[in-house]
Amino acid sequence: MSTPTLHKAYDSRLFSEQGNDLILQIRNHLEQNITGQKETITKWVDPQDEYTFWKTYTQENHTTQSFFETVLKRSIHIHHPHYIGHQIAPTVPVSALANLLSAQLNNGMAVYEMGQASSAIERVVIEFFTETIGWHEGDGFLTSGGTLANLTALLAARKIKANSDIWNDGYDGKLAIMVSEEAHYCVDRSARIMGLGEAGIIKVPVGEDYKIRVDLLQHYYDQAVQDGFEVIAVIGSAPSTSTGIYDDLDGVSAFAKANNIWFHVDGAHGGAAIFSKKYKHLLQGINKADSVIIDGHKMMGTSAITTAVLFKNSVDSYATFSQKAQYLWEQNDDPEWYNLAKRTFECTKSMMSLRFYAILNAYGAQFFDDFVTTLYDSAYVFSEYIKESPDFELALEAQSNIVCFRYTGGIPKEKIQEINKTIRKTLLEEGTFYIVSTTLKGELWLRTTFMNPFTTEEHTQKLTDKIRTIAKSIHHKMQDA
Repeated sequence: MSTPTLHKAYDSRLFSEQGNDLILQIRNHLEQNITGQKETITKWVDPQDEYTFWKTYTQENHTTQSFFETVLKRSIHIHHPHYIGHQIAPTVPVSALANLLSAQLNNGMAVYEMGQASSAIERVVIEFFTETIGWHEGDGFLTSGGTLANLTALLAARKIKANSDIWNDGYDGKLAIMVSEEAHYCVDRSARIMGLGEAGIIKVPVGEDYKIRVDLLQHYYDQAVQDGFEVIAVIGSAPSTSTGIYDDLDGVSAFAKANNIWFHVDGAHGGAAIFSKKYKHLLQGINKADSVIIDGHKMMGTSAITTAVLFKNSVDSYATFSQKAQYLWEQNDDPEWYNLAKRTFECTKSMMSLRFYAILNAYGAQFFDDFVTTLYDSAYVFSEYIKESPDFELALEAQSNIVCFRYTGGIPKEKIQEINKTIRKTLLEEGTFYIVSTTLKGELWLRTTFMNPFTTEEHTQKLTDKIRTIAKSIHHKMQDA
């Protein structure tokens, strides 16, 4: 029997009141942030203090309106043009609204009958990707993030390229994959989950341009075979996360073909450049890959987490999993594209296709071209400014929306890393800008990722001025100590 609390929890009028108020709060949040009216984008709080705050929060009497307002205030504001940090998109509002709809409908999508609209929409979205890549018989599906997507693609590679039915029989040999030393950590993690171990992850050096050394691939492959490994795949980064540099996909493809191994492209961050007329050349050779992953929540403006796992040949997208689950579907020879649990890790899969489709429906494919092109253009402009500034050093020429640099003005060489580390920490604590840092060939660099299309030269000028001020203050303190 329903209780008063249950009736209140599902009351549609209360939902309308709270929802309208939340939409208004988010509207004000967007206006203040996109225009740069807010002075800070984050208020730094020690992790333990933040935990204590929320631990005691429910002990007090707060309305739902107050709760939402507090979350907004205590969260990082990635829609602010001073957010130039990690690769998370400032969500397009219509994608967020689609997410609200899917969250309330809560269609699980394991089987078609549980998610009719979203399952069909997902196929349309996947065709949008595969046709843009240039695959005529491509296929795929959406999944929760790049880590899971890379793992799924590599499991398909294992199923197709390994000389054993590992899914059913197990394996007591030594499998390996080949990848750039600059590849994202999730590739390493996926390989370890698959049981390849550290020795089964063959990390190929990068050159001065931070691209994988295509000229060394055959040598590393031959050495692995000589050591008793069965190499099943090679991975191209598009781009690598730390540097933003795209591997030579044509070169990697030729190597994979020559050795009959799987060619996978980790395009989680920059695969969306295929939609940019100006920058799609960076992905030359991607159409030759056996599989590709692309995140929507990085360079396509969707809410997190939304990743496309794409296969050149449709049949390969069904290769990873093969098992019976009679309570979900009847066992038959039809691949049943619409029963997505046959192909993904997820059973209760969210209606993430709506996040893409809502943008396509509202603004068309031109949005993705405009979005990627604007962000890459902004990074190129900033990169040129850093290169021409005598008190800054550029790590490498920008190739995407990622720029690695550091302040060097008047700083002894042995102090450069320490001072730049402190610069990053100070910016975080002050909250006026958000950037991150990375390590390249053992040295620390500041790292900006242009994710907001409203970040302009005026904003980056303020950033570099701020860095100069902080650096001088730090240097003076060191001299006085």
